[in-house]
Formats: sequence, structure tokens, C-alpha cells
Amino acid sequence: MIPFQLSPDDVSREILDFNRKLAEGLNVLSELEDINVGACEKEAVYEEDKVVLYHFKPRTDKQNPVPLLIVYALVNRPYMADLQEGRSMIQGLLEAGLDVYLVDWGYPDAAERFLTLDDYINGYIDNCVDVIRERHNLNRINLLGICQGGSFSLCYTALNQKKVKNLITTVTPVDFQTKDDLLSNLVRNVDIDTVVDSMGNIPGEVLNWTFLTLKPYRLTGQKYLDLVDILDDREKAENFMRMEKWIFDSPDQAGEAYREFIRQFYQGNGLVKGTVKIGNRTVDLMNISIPILNIYAKDDHLVPPDSSRALAGCTASEDYSELEFPGGHIGIYVSGKAQKMIPPAVGKWLDERIK
Repeated sequence: MIPFQLSPDDVSREILDFNRKLAEGLNVLSELEDINVGACEKEAVYEEDKVVLYHFKPRTDKQNPVPLLIVYALVNRPYMADLQEGRSMIQGLLEAGLDVYLVDWGYPDAAERFLTLDDYINGYIDNCVDVIRERHNLNRINLLGICQGGSFSLCYTALNQKKVKNLITTVTPVDFQTKDDLLSNLVRNVDIDTVVDSMGNIPGEVLNWTFLTLKPYRLTGQKYLDLVDILDDREKAENFMRMEKWIFDSPDQAGEAYREFIRQFYQGNGLVKGTVKIGNRTVDLMNISIPILNIYAKDDHLVPPDSSRALAGCTASEDYSELEFPGGHIGIYVSGKAQKMIPPAVGKWLDERIK
């Protein structure tokens, strides 16, 4: 027995309603102007090659005296952390009284083909840290890493702990071979040498579609069907297009750095095994003894919670805390729930460790 069945008239009405919404939505889309991103005023304070170090204008009279440097992933653009008013982790951090800097990696081209992880971590990140230390006349600053940028931040801290006071990792992969890690299971079977040797820099579009195919129905089909229901609302349509802009704004990846990252982190699982080499130095997470706040997302399909939680016990820190966000990999930065939860928690945690 079929419990529910649409009549031909019902089907016709649904089709007509869908077409009406689609027509109205297309009209709204045609009227949208350039989609702007960014809620917080910032200035460039240091530039090197394609890399730019930004400093955000304070939003409070009283600030934590130790500045915070955000290290984003090489994949996608860092404005995800400052998408728009009310959907900006950086806005929340500023309103929590933090003095915020951010590394923007830019768009690598053929000139960056042979950049290595050593260039990124002991070169660009270290130079940015030194600029901030000099600007504030401090020996150590706070570091916050996002996704792959969190893995970089762990490596940097293990090699340069004398320059880092407190470390925050957000949706950061640590164990790259947990059983529920779809991306890892895919990447571990890639002949990375053939890929890089034949392509040079890895096109951003290749990585972007790799991420989308991890949830093909939801991310490449269903969301566009759902879009029809909101297209007649200009604000919701703009928000959707803003996210689409970020999703498809994918920089190419410097070939050698990409080769090293895939081989050492995904295929060798070297971060937890202590075998990752950055330049001529080996990364030992047990060298990290400073306070750590590890934030992960419960429903993250790109960095499963087990991958992030693996950090517990891998360092020598006696001040290690975890914070679980009830959402996904992107929601942790742009959702309303995240704005109320993550920045205040980070601000409070850092304020308690000023001395």
C-alpha cells in the first residue's frame, strides 16, 4: 500500500509553482550587483611575494595586549573568516577585545611552482610573526590556525615555540588517517609525484571539485534545488551567492608544497608519527608545551572530529583544552550559532592567559 501519492493535478501545481519561483528568482539574481565580502576594516602592514599580512582595526577600547595572528589554509580564500557583517569570526574576535592579524596567501602562479612547506612555514609565517613582534615590542604572540593553517601552526610552534605564547587550532587535521576521513581515503591512493610532475601547480578547480564530490548530492545538486525556494528573497539570495563566490574562489596550489603536504601529512600521517620534515628539521609535537585550545566541529565532513581530537596527548602542554562546535566545517565560521559561541570563547580563553 502506498501511504501517499500525488495526483496529476498536484504534480502540475508543484511544477507550476517551481517554475514561478524560478522565474522570480532569476529576476532577483539579474538585479544583484557585485557581491561584496568583508565586514571589518583592515590595512596591509607587510607584503612579500604574493603574501600579505593584514591588521584589522580594533573594535573595542580595551584590548588583549598580546596580538593574535590567524593562519588560514592555502586552499580557498581567507575572507571566509570575515564574510560579512554578523557572519564574521574576525568581527567576533575584535569585539572580544583581541588585536587581530591575518596572513593572506594570495594567488600563487608559475613563479611559485617550487615553493616548499619550508618557504611557507619557516619563511612567510615566521616573517609575519616577526613583523608583529616588532610592531608590538613583544617576544611572543598568539597564533590561531584554521584547517590546514592549523596544521601549519602546529608545525611552526613545534619549531619556533619561543615566539608563540598561546596556540588555538580550529577544525585542524592532526591524525590524517582516521577511518571516517573520506578525503584522506581518496588522497592516500593518489600518485602525487605524477600529478605534480605533469601539472606543476595544482589548479584550484581540481581541489574544489574534489571537496564537492565528497558530498555530491548535497553540494552539487540538492543545494541548487533548495535555492529556488529562497531566490525571491534578495538578502537570502545575496548570502547564497556570497558563499558560492567563496566556494569557487580557489587559488592554485604551489606544486612542491602540495606534493610535500600530501605525501608527508596524508599519505605518511607524519604529524602524529613525528616524521614530518620542514626544510631540514623534523616536527615533533612534543616540543609544544604552551597552552592549546583545540576547537573542532561535530559534523565536519572534511576534518572529522577524531582527526582533530588526536591532538590530545601529542604535545607536552599541561594546559590543553577542547571545544566542540555543534555544526560543520564552514558553519563554525559563518553560522549565527558560531558567532555567539566561538569568538567569545577564544577571547575569554586568551584573556585568562595574559600573564
